Amino acid sequence: MPNKNKIKEVVKDEVIDKDYEIIPPKIDFVFKHIFGNEKHKQVLVSFLSAVLRVSKEELEGLEILNSELIKNHKKDKKGVLDVRVKTKDEKEIDIEVQILDSGYMAERTLFYWSKMYTGQIEAGGKYTDLKKCITINIVDFNVTPLKKLNSTFHIYEDETSYKLTDVLEIHFLELKKLYDKEVPRDENDPLVMWMEFIDGNKEVIDVLSKKNEDINYAYNLLKIISKDKKARMEYEAKMAAIRDEMTRLHVAEQKGREEGIEIGIKKGRMEGKIEGKKEVAERMLRKGIDVETVAEITGLQITDIEEIRKNMLN
Repeated sequence: MPNKNKIKEVVKDEVIDKDYEIIPPKIDFVFKHIFGNEKHKQVLVSFLSAVLRVSKEELEGLEILNSELIKNHKKDKKGVLDVRVKTKDEKEIDIEVQILDSGYMAERTLFYWSKMYTGQIEAGGKYTDLKKCITINIVDFNVTPLKKLNSTFHIYEDETSYKLTDVLEIHFLELKKLYDKEVPRDENDPLVMWMEFIDGNKEVIDVLSKKNEDINYAYNLLKIISKDKKARMEYEAKMAAIRDEMTRLHVAEQKGREEGIEIGIKKGRMEGKIEGKKEVAERMLRKGIDVETVAEITGLQITDIEEIRKNMLN
């Protein structure tokens, strides 16, 4: 059973009454409270064990590199706050939760992976000092068209599937696909359980907490955070910022669509006028009127009229 005193250390602020809803762990600061806290590292170890398909023993000695909690990140509209860790064999892992789709996710994660990878050595360092870097992207939107909850990427040769190097590993955990009946999943898979926990459906988490000891521990942490008055205020501010950003994106998209329609209408009118002129030119040519006169009356180029006359003869 979790140590109640240990759990309560996660927050010390005033708590609200018992009638509350849990804050979804996919909210970045909540995720970091639960998975990026040195005092409760067993939660992080269990999660990484499920994602990387390695034993918990292999993750002993795990070091959280940025365990400090950022006090004020309400203005972060995209909902991004990472947990960076290092294993005992010096592999680096970056875990990020993102709620809002800002586009170019593949390029974005490669960019941040490269910064993590090249940041391991300074000028004059050796390539042998470079260790494996792993990024785990937990996203509340679809990134790939694959019918998979968790997609894992490496660098392979196109025809033979030979792995060039093992230093790059990128994961996408797509929470939206939990609701896609066409995506296969094993409900007893710890990775599926953790994804369902992070997604934040209270009824589902109630069931999971009875099946998985580590999720039960994390759930107790989540309940403490969810009762915290300041945490709830921050959650409301975070969601308001996200809603504002989603509205801004929707308005921009709608405006772009309307402008596109208007441009299309103008283009159609212009093309219609040109087609009308061509029809007049053809009738004039059939009556034997010379090309120069047709060009003067219709406003078409002589080359266009010559093309019309050529088509008439074919």
